[in-house]
Amino acid sequence: MLKILKYSFYDLMRSRWSYVYFLFYLILGFVLLFLNNDVNKAVITLMNIIIVLTPLIGTIFGVMYYYNSREFTELLLAQPINRKKIFMGQYIGISISLTLSLVLGLGIPFVLYGLFKSAAIFNFGLLLVVGSFLNFIFVALSYNIALSTENKIKGFGFAILMWLFLAVIYDGAFLISLVMFDEYPLDKFSLIATMFNPIDLSRILILLKLDISALLGYTGAVFRKFFGTNLGMVLSMSILVLWVLIPVIRINLKLRKKDF
Repeated sequence: MLKILKYSFYDLMRSRWSYVYFLFYLILGFVLLFLNNDVNKAVITLMNIIIVLTPLIGTIFGVMYYYNSREFTELLLAQPINRKKIFMGQYIGISISLTLSLVLGLGIPFVLYGLFKSAAIFNFGLLLVVGSFLNFIFVALSYNIALSTENKIKGFGFAILMWLFLAVIYDGAFLISLVMFDEYPLDKFSLIATMFNPIDLSRILILLKLDISALLGYTGAVFRKFFGTNLGMVLSMSILVLWVLIPVIRINLKLRKKDF
């Protein structure tokens, strides 16, 4: 698996899109720091970009890499190699390469700006951790979709639809439900609904860390009461880990039955 992981990693590192992804975050970091002249404000702006863009990039890279390397994968499957090692190596290689582009692309400008001397270092660190989780989560989700759909166009469409649902539609439905049932106690519902969406959960964690949960009104107070505690933070991180593990487990289950 390690050899396949290295191959997938270096294959993506040689891809021009990896450099585009890296340069985008590098330029974005410098521009935000230049415009805001404040690390904390730059982190808040970055949150809105990373929460939406990172899942999209992870989804696109994951599904496209699967389809583009399908012939090579079939060649590997013809060898006496465990198929689990093949796909896990590819998955981890893609996720690490995307995470590295994210961390280096944003880390370089912030470090040069004096991040280690700033009080925002922990906020920025959480932002990178959450972004890394989103990479691993959405690459795994996109791989699940690709494994379930032979047609490349359909697979790509389903993957984008999945991202659109979690990034936009889910929030809209969530807000509508809060408005429609505002007469009922929705504390537990809000917490549970947030946990069922990794993008929302990541956003809440960052907002609480930045101490701007007041922007969320009453819901923000509920989130702060739960997620603001050490137990809530540990539980939130555990749920993000589950969001990584469950799709990965499903990939392995799918591989047992799939006929290549």
